[in-house]
Amino acid sequence: MDAAKQEFLKEFGEDYGYPNGPKSIDEIRATEFKRLQGLVYLDHAGGTLYSESQMESVFKDLTSNVYGNPHSQSDSSSATSEIVREARQQVLDYFNASLKDYKCIFTPGATAALKLVGESFPWSQQSTFMYTMENHNSVLGIREYALDQGAVALAIDIDDNGNPGVSPGTEASIRISPHQIQRRKVAGFLEGEPTGAACNLFAFPSECNFSGVRFSLDMVKIIQEDSQQIFKGSPISDGQWKVLIDAAKGSATKPPDLSKYPADFVVISFYKLFGYPTGLGALIVRNDAAKLLKKTYFSGGTVAASIADIDFVKRRQGIEELFEDGTISYLSIASISHGFNILNSLTISAISRHTTSLALYMRKMLLALRHENGASVCTVYGSHSLKVCHVMGSIVSFNLKRSDGSWFGYREVEKLASLSGIQLRTGCFCNPGACAKFLGLSHLDLMSNIEAGRVCWDDNDIINGKPTGAVRVSFGYMSSYEEAKKFVDFVRSCFVSLPYHCGPENQIKGFEREILVSGHYYVKSVTIYPIKSCGGFSRERWPLSNNAGLRHDREWVLKSLAGEVLTQKKVPDMCLINTSIDLDQGILFVESPRCKVGLQIDLNSDLCSGGRDDIELHGQRYEVRGYNNEIDTWFTNAIGRPCTLLRHSSSEHDLMLDKTKSAVTCREARCMLNFTNEAQFLLVSEESISDLNNRLSSNVQRGTHAPAIQVIPMRFRPNLVICGGNPYDEDGWKSLKIGNKYFTSLGGCNRCQMINLVHDGGQVKKSNEPLATLAAYRRTKGKILFGDTAQI
Repeated sequence: MDAAKQEFLKEFGEDYGYPNGPKSIDEIRATEFKRLQGLVYLDHAGGTLYSESQMESVFKDLTSNVYGNPHSQSDSSSATSEIVREARQQVLDYFNASLKDYKCIFTPGATAALKLVGESFPWSQQSTFMYTMENHNSVLGIREYALDQGAVALAIDIDDNGNPGVSPGTEASIRISPHQIQRRKVAGFLEGEPTGAACNLFAFPSECNFSGVRFSLDMVKIIQEDSQQIFKGSPISDGQWKVLIDAAKGSATKPPDLSKYPADFVVISFYKLFGYPTGLGALIVRNDAAKLLKKTYFSGGTVAASIADIDFVKRRQGIEELFEDGTISYLSIASISHGFNILNSLTISAISRHTTSLALYMRKMLLALRHENGASVCTVYGSHSLKVCHVMGSIVSFNLKRSDGSWFGYREVEKLASLSGIQLRTGCFCNPGACAKFLGLSHLDLMSNIEAGRVCWDDNDIINGKPTGAVRVSFGYMSSYEEAKKFVDFVRSCFVSLPYHCGPENQIKGFEREILVSGHYYVKSVTIYPIKSCGGFSRERWPLSNNAGLRHDREWVLKSLAGEVLTQKKVPDMCLINTSIDLDQGILFVESPRCKVGLQIDLNSDLCSGGRDDIELHGQRYEVRGYNNEIDTWFTNAIGRPCTLLRHSSSEHDLMLDKTKSAVTCREARCMLNFTNEAQFLLVSEESISDLNNRLSSNVQRGTHAPAIQVIPMRFRPNLVICGGNPYDEDGWKSLKIGNKYFTSLGGCNRCQMINLVHDGGQVKKSNEPLATLAAYRRTKGKILFGDTAQI
């Protein structure tokens, strides 16, 4: 055992690793999660992992028993009903909820459970929907039902008032800081409805899925029984208050004890508890609160009787039967007992201590990181002082800074982590309130970001110098110290500037000069890629088109039936398609190992006679034309998914590029570029490729990467391969001249994981190389640069 782990165990050994459990964490990893070897999984807040024995038990159960639709009286149906009854009891037991006081309603997920509450709650113009800022979008969506019925919606922050855990009737231990009141309809009292009759709903998460803040469950009784004190002097204080806990995240490591904190509604998601099954959640509801819910829709299973041709329906009386529309997912429900068996064998208290120890270690190590100038590397989000937030949970959310105080983008962190075999999550995690609160984003900032094109899951991680989201690591019951340590080492290696070291961003030298491709520089090959993301072909000379790009280069594109432009990033098998063009015959030749017969497309006559369309790519609209069904069917078979071939309809040719000397202008015309990502031309140098291969070989010799690989220029899909000079001379080129034609450099090409795909014996294989090695020495301002982009 190394010294670092000994130090960790000295501090956290009593809580880490299930010392009193049936298996230690090392045994759990070795026997239950063998598939994780070499992979660090740190997104348990998004979805935790199922164990091998759990799935073996599920398989044995389903292959040994016959479960029928429970809406029947057969033996198989009765067996299913009994399994469902036992599952409901297991759920209630997990939350220490009495069957006398609570019912368990199965739903298609936690979101569906929240939706059920929102659409069934008895909203009125006197109602208030109040929620903490740290709530998931699925909770915020409830306000649509409230606002549509004229109720008030109000986000709040919770502050400690110095007296936590008070008994009912005493001064409240918390105070609220309200945000602006939201209301859609003109306020007014409904005739005959007294103010005191209003039903209000307060919602908060047991654990914030952005920051890991765990809220005090004392708020349940405080809101239910002492709301007059909290809302003193406020017009929203009248009526009865019901409390909803979003426990989808928090229940995986510390489920609310409903015998102590009798919330009215609790929502959970089973895949966040034990990985499988997905698509199943539950609403745990107090019996008295369930009586308030008003259900409009009825379905199979929810009615005792109905008559088709008159307005008559008799609904079932049971709470579960009334709210579970249609046939419940009974095979998934049968599977959850095997997940609970895993958690119960370890005990939830041990799981909580284990995951908390890892999160505390992670926060401690990240906060201790310093650049060579003493500047802090990491900003960790979450309150450590408020008493309403008893402890931090199993989440660590943060952003990283450079030594000059500027931010690293979270997408850069995610990209590099993936190359290092680390899976995590970045962004706002569907929690816009917590994101804005912890990042200090004002309404003006948020609206400005949206106007700049910012949407969920995009790559806009830094706007106007501010992060738009964060990096999140989260732990599950099977997480290990080794995973946490590997992540901290990754951050230190890639993002910390050390003394006597040029830092994580090995700066690419910048200088400006004009290069004449003559003397010791020359063009070795010219490559054209007719169909975007498919294979190309090389020639010694090739004409230019009137857009000053290579004629027919990226002139065609494949589009899915849903309208998405397809690339190798999403369809790796596109690299198996080989292309070539014979200009004399006017034919595009296409081949694929998946198609016995190649395709020949006449450049002049195979276009459909009608059918013009527009598509959008990289913010640019293109006019395109399609082909007949026979051609579309060929490409569908070649890539294994339905698609259509489209051609940019404005392409003309008017220039000729010689590989060594000349570029001759025929006539001038203006035309939009074909389907390019960044520029008309991409070039790489053989010397830079050679240097990269030397580094790849050195990595193997040092044992840092395996197996050994060597890359060829075509891995980077260049149009021009340049020879002569030194490695990375192209970094400083301002312009270059080929023959009598001048090219302007647009800067380095930002590389993605597409260069890790390789065509090998009819199969597409993927590794972390060469991008991982490039990231170690070719990274600047969040980009991994290799090669140069240029235009005429």
